[in-house]
Amino acid sequence: MFYNTARVQITPSDVMEVGARIHIPVSVAETAIAKRFDTIPSGTLYPNADEIEYLQRLVKYKDSALLVLNKPPKVPVKGNMPIHNSMDALAAAALSYGYDEGPKLVHRLDRESSGLLLMGRTKESIAHLQLLFSYINKARSKCQAWNDACEATYQRYWALVIGSPKDKEGLISARLSKVLLDDGKTERVVLAQHSSLEPSREAVTEYRVLGPTINGCSWIELCPLTSRKHQLRVHCAEALGTPIVGDYKYGWFVHRRWKQMPRVDIEPSSGKPYKLRWPEGVDIQKGSVLAKVPLLHLHCRELVLPNIAKFLDVLDGKSENVHPALSTRPDLLRFVASMPSHMKISWNLMSSFLV
Repeated sequence: MFYNTARVQITPSDVMEVGARIHIPVSVAETAIAKRFDTIPSGTLYPNADEIEYLQRLVKYKDSALLVLNKPPKVPVKGNMPIHNSMDALAAAALSYGYDEGPKLVHRLDRESSGLLLMGRTKESIAHLQLLFSYINKARSKCQAWNDACEATYQRYWALVIGSPKDKEGLISARLSKVLLDDGKTERVVLAQHSSLEPSREAVTEYRVLGPTINGCSWIELCPLTSRKHQLRVHCAEALGTPIVGDYKYGWFVHRRWKQMPRVDIEPSSGKPYKLRWPEGVDIQKGSVLAKVPLLHLHCRELVLPNIAKFLDVLDGKSENVHPALSTRPDLLRFVASMPSHMKISWNLMSSFLV
Protein backbone atom coordinates (compact mmCIF):
# COMPACT_ATOMS: atom_id res chain seq x y z
CA MET A 1 0.00 0.00 0.00
CA PHE A 2 1.47 3.40 -0.95
CA TYR A 3 1.00 6.76 0.73
CA ASN A 4 1.96 10.35 -0.02
CA THR A 5 3.49 12.73 2.58
CA ALA A 6 0.10 13.25 4.19
CA ARG A 7 -0.29 9.49 4.51
CA VAL A 8 -3.28 9.49 2.14
CA GLN A 9 -3.84 6.35 0.11
CA ILE A 10 -3.13 6.94 -3.59
CA THR A 11 -4.10 5.07 -6.73
CA PRO A 12 -1.95 3.90 -9.67
CA SER A 13 -3.31 6.75 -11.86
CA ASP A 14 -2.19 9.52 -9.48
CA VAL A 15 0.71 11.75 -10.64
CA MET A 16 3.52 12.25 -8.14
CA GLU A 17 4.50 15.75 -7.07
CA VAL A 18 7.99 17.03 -6.41
CA GLY A 19 9.04 16.16 -2.88
CA ALA A 20 6.39 13.48 -2.40
CA ARG A 21 7.42 10.39 -0.45
CA ILE A 22 6.37 6.79 -0.94
CA HIS A 23 6.35 4.53 2.10
CA ILE A 24 6.99 0.90 1.12
CA PRO A 25 5.92 -1.79 3.61
CA VAL A 26 8.62 -4.02 5.05
CA SER A 27 6.88 -7.02 3.46
CA VAL A 28 7.91 -5.79 -0.02
CA ALA A 29 11.59 -5.93 0.85
CA GLU A 30 11.13 -9.24 2.64
CA THR A 31 9.61 -10.79 -0.50
CA ALA A 32 12.61 -9.82 -2.61
CA ILE A 33 15.00 -11.22 -0.02
CA ALA A 34 13.09 -14.49 0.27
CA LYS A 35 13.24 -14.96 -3.52
CA ARG A 36 17.02 -14.62 -3.44
CA PHE A 37 17.34 -17.22 -0.69
CA ASP A 38 15.35 -19.66 -2.82
CA THR A 39 18.17 -19.90 -5.35
CA ILE A 40 21.35 -19.72 -3.25
CA PRO A 41 22.99 -23.00 -2.12
CA SER A 42 23.50 -22.93 1.65
CA GLY A 43 27.24 -23.59 1.23
CA THR A 44 27.64 -20.25 -0.58
CA LEU A 45 25.02 -18.32 1.38
CA TYR A 46 26.53 -15.01 2.48
CA PRO A 47 23.69 -12.57 3.16
CA ASN A 48 24.31 -8.91 2.49
CA ALA A 49 23.67 -6.19 5.07
CA ASP A 50 20.00 -5.71 4.16
CA GLU A 51 19.35 -9.45 4.28
CA ILE A 52 21.10 -9.83 7.63
CA GLU A 53 18.95 -6.99 8.96
CA TYR A 54 15.83 -8.78 7.71
CA LEU A 55 16.83 -12.05 9.39
CA GLN A 56 17.70 -10.27 12.62
CA ARG A 57 14.26 -8.63 12.64
CA LEU A 58 12.84 -12.13 13.02
CA VAL A 59 14.71 -12.48 16.34
CA LYS A 60 12.41 -11.72 19.26
CA TYR A 61 14.88 -12.54 22.03
CA LYS A 62 18.59 -13.27 22.41
CA ASP A 63 20.77 -14.14 25.40
CA SER A 64 23.95 -16.14 25.97
CA ALA A 65 22.13 -19.49 25.70
CA LEU A 66 19.32 -19.18 23.15
CA LEU A 67 17.56 -17.30 20.37
CA VAL A 68 13.81 -17.04 19.81
CA LEU A 69 12.58 -16.17 16.30
CA ASN A 70 9.21 -15.55 14.70
CA LYS A 71 9.48 -17.83 11.65
CA PRO A 72 7.57 -16.72 8.56
CA PRO A 73 5.50 -19.26 6.63
CA LYS A 74 6.87 -21.16 3.63
CA VAL A 75 10.42 -21.20 5.01
CA PRO A 76 11.67 -24.72 5.87
CA VAL A 77 13.27 -25.18 9.26
CA LYS A 78 15.76 -27.92 8.40
CA GLY A 79 17.58 -27.92 5.07
CA ASN A 80 18.04 -31.00 2.91
CA MET A 81 18.92 -30.88 -0.78
CA PRO A 82 17.47 -29.33 -2.87
CA ILE A 83 16.30 -26.99 -0.04
CA HIS A 84 18.72 -24.09 0.41
CA ASN A 85 16.81 -21.39 2.28
CA SER A 86 16.16 -23.27 5.54
CA MET A 87 16.19 -21.47 8.88
CA ASP A 88 19.19 -23.45 10.16
CA ALA A 89 21.28 -22.46 7.11
CA LEU A 90 20.19 -18.82 7.33
CA ALA A 91 20.83 -18.68 11.07
CA ALA A 92 24.32 -20.13 10.63
CA ALA A 93 25.06 -17.44 8.04
CA ALA A 94 23.55 -14.42 9.77
CA LEU A 95 22.72 -15.02 13.44
CA SER A 96 25.96 -16.04 15.14
CA TYR A 97 26.27 -12.63 16.87
CA GLY A 98 30.01 -13.04 17.46
CA TYR A 99 29.90 -16.73 18.41
CA ASP A 100 32.16 -19.16 16.52
CA GLU A 101 29.13 -21.11 15.32
CA GLY A 102 25.58 -20.17 14.47
CA PRO A 103 22.63 -21.28 16.62
CA LYS A 104 21.15 -24.78 16.26
CA LEU A 105 17.54 -25.94 16.20
CA VAL A 106 15.95 -27.19 19.41
CA HIS A 107 12.52 -28.05 17.98
CA ARG A 108 10.87 -27.73 14.57
CA LEU A 109 7.95 -26.14 12.80
CA ASP A 110 6.52 -27.35 9.52
CA ARG A 111 7.58 -25.47 6.40
CA GLU A 112 4.13 -23.94 5.83
CA SER A 113 3.48 -23.06 9.48
CA SER A 114 4.76 -19.97 11.27
CA GLY A 115 5.57 -18.68 14.71
CA LEU A 116 7.99 -19.03 17.59
CA LEU A 117 11.10 -21.06 16.85
CA LEU A 118 13.69 -21.81 19.52
CA MET A 119 17.41 -22.17 18.79
CA GLY A 120 20.27 -22.92 21.19
CA ARG A 121 23.54 -20.97 21.01
CA THR A 122 25.89 -23.35 22.85
CA LYS A 123 26.34 -27.12 22.87
CA GLU A 124 25.26 -27.25 26.52
CA SER A 125 22.08 -25.20 26.09
CA ILE A 126 21.15 -27.12 22.92
CA ALA A 127 21.45 -30.47 24.73
CA HIS A 128 19.33 -29.39 27.72
CA LEU A 129 16.65 -27.71 25.60
CA GLN A 130 16.34 -30.70 23.25
CA LEU A 131 15.79 -32.93 26.29
CA LEU A 132 13.19 -30.50 27.58
CA PHE A 133 11.17 -30.60 24.36
CA SER A 134 11.60 -34.33 23.75
CA TYR A 135 11.74 -36.03 27.15
CA ILE A 136 10.78 -33.61 29.90
CA ASN A 137 11.50 -36.15 32.67
CA LYS A 138 15.09 -36.54 31.47
CA ALA A 139 15.55 -32.77 31.63
CA ARG A 140 15.12 -32.80 35.41
CA SER A 141 18.01 -32.06 37.76
CA LYS A 142 18.74 -31.64 41.47
CA CYS A 143 17.75 -27.98 41.18
CA GLN A 144 14.10 -27.71 42.24
CA ALA A 145 13.66 -24.26 40.67
CA TRP A 146 14.71 -25.69 37.30
CA ASN A 147 12.35 -28.63 37.69
CA ASP A 148 9.46 -26.28 38.52
CA ALA A 149 10.29 -24.18 35.44
CA CYS A 150 10.33 -27.32 33.28
CA GLU A 151 6.86 -28.25 34.56
CA ALA A 152 5.60 -24.79 33.57
CA THR A 153 6.89 -25.09 29.97
CA TYR A 154 4.28 -24.99 27.19
CA GLN A 155 3.62 -24.01 23.58
CA ARG A 156 0.33 -22.64 22.34
CA TYR A 157 -0.69 -22.58 18.71
CA TRP A 158 -3.58 -20.81 17.07
CA ALA A 159 -5.22 -22.48 14.09
CA LEU A 160 -8.22 -21.87 11.86
CA VAL A 161 -10.02 -25.15 11.19
CA ILE A 162 -12.83 -26.19 8.85
CA GLY A 163 -15.90 -26.87 10.96
CA SER A 164 -15.85 -26.86 14.75
CA PRO A 165 -15.02 -29.57 17.32
CA LYS A 166 -18.04 -31.07 19.05
CA ASP A 167 -16.67 -30.13 22.48
CA LYS A 168 -15.48 -26.58 23.15
CA GLU A 169 -12.34 -27.85 24.89
CA GLY A 170 -10.73 -31.18 25.58
CA LEU A 171 -7.70 -33.47 25.54
CA ILE A 172 -6.72 -35.52 22.49
CA SER A 173 -4.73 -38.65 23.33
CA ALA A 174 -4.24 -40.51 20.05
CA ARG A 175 -1.07 -42.39 19.13
CA LEU A 176 0.53 -41.65 15.75
CA SER A 177 2.36 -43.87 13.29
CA LYS A 178 4.04 -43.34 9.93
CA VAL A 179 3.03 -45.18 6.78
CA LEU A 180 4.26 -45.21 3.20
CA LEU A 181 1.78 -44.48 0.45
CA ASP A 182 1.38 -46.64 -2.64
CA ASP A 183 4.18 -44.84 -4.50
CA GLY A 184 6.65 -46.24 -1.95
CA LYS A 185 8.22 -42.83 -1.37
CA THR A 186 5.69 -40.50 0.23
CA GLU A 187 5.42 -40.74 4.01
CA ARG A 188 2.22 -39.92 5.86
CA VAL A 189 1.47 -39.62 9.57
CA VAL A 190 -1.80 -41.27 10.61
CA LEU A 191 -3.68 -42.19 13.76
CA ALA A 192 -2.34 -45.54 14.92
CA GLN A 193 -4.69 -48.50 14.68
CA HIS A 194 -4.86 -50.88 17.63
CA SER A 195 -4.60 -53.87 15.32
CA SER A 196 -1.77 -52.44 13.23
CA LEU A 197 1.75 -53.87 13.30
CA GLU A 198 3.24 -50.45 12.52
CA PRO A 199 5.19 -48.89 15.43
CA SER A 200 3.44 -45.91 17.02
CA ARG A 201 4.25 -43.11 19.45
CA GLU A 202 2.17 -41.41 22.11
CA ALA A 203 0.75 -38.02 21.08
CA VAL A 204 -1.27 -35.75 23.38
CA THR A 205 -2.80 -32.35 22.56
CA GLU A 206 -5.00 -30.00 24.56
CA TYR A 207 -7.40 -27.81 22.58
CA ARG A 208 -9.85 -24.97 23.16
CA VAL A 209 -12.33 -23.36 20.74
CA LEU A 210 -11.87 -19.57 20.61
CA GLY A 211 -15.14 -18.53 18.94
CA PRO A 212 -18.20 -19.46 16.88
CA THR A 213 -18.23 -20.99 13.41
CA ILE A 214 -18.04 -18.30 10.71
CA ASN A 215 -17.82 -19.04 6.98
CA GLY A 216 -17.73 -22.71 7.93
CA CYS A 217 -14.57 -22.26 10.04
CA SER A 218 -13.59 -21.70 13.67
CA TRP A 219 -10.46 -20.58 15.49
CA ILE A 220 -8.99 -22.96 18.05
CA GLU A 221 -6.04 -22.96 20.43
CA LEU A 222 -3.79 -26.03 20.52
CA CYS A 223 -1.31 -26.97 23.24
CA PRO A 224 0.86 -30.01 22.36
CA LEU A 225 1.99 -32.02 25.38
CA THR A 226 4.22 -34.21 23.18
CA SER A 227 6.41 -33.35 20.19
CA ARG A 228 5.54 -35.53 17.21
CA LYS A 229 5.82 -34.83 13.50
CA HIS A 230 2.58 -33.31 12.14
CA GLN A 231 0.92 -33.99 15.51
CA LEU A 232 -1.37 -30.97 15.51
CA ARG A 233 -2.33 -31.33 11.86
CA VAL A 234 -3.26 -35.01 12.20
CA HIS A 235 -5.06 -34.54 15.53
CA CYS A 236 -7.15 -31.72 14.02
CA ALA A 237 -7.93 -33.57 10.79
CA GLU A 238 -8.44 -37.12 12.03
CA ALA A 239 -9.15 -36.98 15.76
CA LEU A 240 -11.36 -33.87 15.76
CA GLY A 241 -12.56 -34.14 12.16
CA THR A 242 -11.72 -30.47 11.58
CA PRO A 243 -8.64 -30.11 9.34
CA ILE A 244 -6.66 -26.88 9.46
CA VAL A 245 -7.42 -24.38 6.71
CA GLY A 246 -4.69 -24.67 4.08
CA ASP A 247 -3.62 -28.19 5.12
CA TYR A 248 -4.13 -30.04 1.85
CA LYS A 249 -1.99 -32.99 2.90
CA TYR A 250 -4.36 -34.08 5.66
CA GLY A 251 -7.57 -32.32 4.65
CA TRP A 252 -7.80 -32.26 0.86
CA PHE A 253 -11.26 -33.81 0.52
CA VAL A 254 -12.73 -31.66 3.29
CA HIS A 255 -11.30 -28.55 1.62
CA ARG A 256 -12.93 -29.44 -1.66
CA ARG A 257 -16.35 -29.94 -0.03
CA TRP A 258 -15.92 -26.76 2.07
CA LYS A 259 -15.22 -24.52 -0.92
CA GLN A 260 -18.18 -25.93 -2.85
CA MET A 261 -20.67 -25.92 0.01
CA PRO A 262 -23.21 -23.05 0.24
CA ARG A 263 -23.63 -22.04 3.86
CA VAL A 264 -25.45 -19.57 6.06
CA ASP A 265 -23.82 -18.88 9.42
CA ILE A 266 -25.73 -17.15 12.20
CA GLU A 267 -24.50 -14.15 14.17
CA PRO A 268 -24.45 -15.19 17.87
CA SER A 269 -25.68 -11.76 19.07
CA SER A 270 -28.55 -11.06 16.66
CA GLY A 271 -29.45 -14.54 15.43
CA LYS A 272 -29.50 -13.19 11.88
CA PRO A 273 -27.56 -14.60 8.90
CA TYR A 274 -23.94 -13.52 9.02
CA LYS A 275 -22.07 -12.20 6.00
CA LEU A 276 -18.31 -11.68 6.01
CA ARG A 277 -17.35 -8.02 5.79
CA TRP A 278 -13.81 -7.08 4.89
CA PRO A 279 -12.04 -3.68 5.01
CA GLU A 280 -11.63 -1.74 1.79
CA GLY A 281 -8.25 -2.25 0.16
CA VAL A 282 -7.48 -5.61 1.80
CA ASP A 283 -6.28 -8.25 -0.67
CA ILE A 284 -8.13 -11.33 0.54
CA GLN A 285 -6.42 -13.48 -2.09
CA LYS A 286 -3.07 -13.37 -0.26
CA GLY A 287 -3.64 -16.72 1.40
CA SER A 288 -6.50 -15.73 3.69
CA VAL A 289 -9.55 -17.84 4.47
CA LEU A 290 -11.39 -16.24 1.53
CA ALA A 291 -8.60 -16.89 -0.97
CA LYS A 292 -9.12 -19.46 -3.71
CA VAL A 293 -6.20 -21.44 -2.27
CA PRO A 294 -5.68 -20.46 1.41
CA LEU A 295 -2.28 -20.87 3.02
CA LEU A 296 -1.85 -23.04 6.11
CA HIS A 297 -3.44 -21.35 9.13
CA LEU A 298 -1.24 -22.78 11.90
CA HIS A 299 0.86 -20.44 14.05
CA CYS A 300 2.96 -21.05 17.16
CA ARG A 301 1.78 -17.99 19.04
CA GLU A 302 3.02 -18.43 22.61
CA LEU A 303 6.03 -20.10 24.22
CA VAL A 304 6.95 -20.38 27.89
CA LEU A 305 10.20 -22.09 28.88
CA PRO A 306 12.88 -22.07 31.61
CA ASN A 307 15.43 -19.27 31.59
CA ILE A 308 18.25 -21.70 30.79
CA ALA A 309 20.97 -19.03 30.87
CA LYS A 310 20.21 -18.63 34.57
CA PHE A 311 20.47 -22.34 35.38
CA LEU A 312 23.14 -23.56 32.94
CA ASP A 313 26.09 -23.69 35.37
CA VAL A 314 23.98 -25.63 37.87
CA LEU A 315 22.78 -28.09 35.21
CA ASP A 316 26.33 -28.70 33.98
CA GLY A 317 27.64 -29.30 37.52
CA LYS A 318 29.87 -26.23 37.49
CA SER A 319 28.08 -24.77 40.51
CA GLU A 320 25.68 -25.99 43.18
CA ASN A 321 23.70 -22.76 43.21
CA VAL A 322 22.65 -20.11 40.74
CA HIS A 323 25.25 -17.36 40.44
CA PRO A 324 24.31 -14.33 42.60
CA ALA A 325 24.48 -12.05 39.56
CA LEU A 326 21.77 -14.18 37.89
CA SER A 327 19.57 -14.85 40.92
CA THR A 328 17.30 -11.85 40.28
CA ARG A 329 16.50 -12.97 36.75
CA PRO A 330 13.13 -14.69 36.21
CA ASP A 331 12.97 -18.49 36.23
CA LEU A 332 10.66 -18.47 33.19
CA LEU A 333 10.70 -16.71 29.82
CA ARG A 334 7.45 -15.98 27.96
CA PHE A 335 7.11 -14.97 24.32
CA VAL A 336 4.14 -14.09 22.10
CA ALA A 337 4.50 -13.82 18.30
CA SER A 338 2.24 -11.92 15.92
CA MET A 339 0.51 -13.89 13.18
CA PRO A 340 1.61 -13.78 9.52
CA SER A 341 -0.31 -11.50 7.17
CA HIS A 342 -2.65 -14.13 5.70
CA MET A 343 -3.77 -15.20 9.18
CA LYS A 344 -4.15 -11.60 10.31
CA ILE A 345 -6.53 -10.96 7.42
CA SER A 346 -8.58 -14.04 8.34
CA TRP A 347 -8.52 -13.06 12.02
CA ASN A 348 -9.67 -9.49 11.30
CA LEU A 349 -12.53 -10.76 9.13
CA MET A 350 -13.82 -12.81 12.06
CA SER A 351 -12.43 -10.98 15.10
CA SER A 352 -15.58 -9.22 16.24
CA PHE A 353 -17.10 -12.61 17.06
CA LEU A 354 -14.11 -14.12 18.91
CA VAL A 355 -14.00 -14.53 22.67
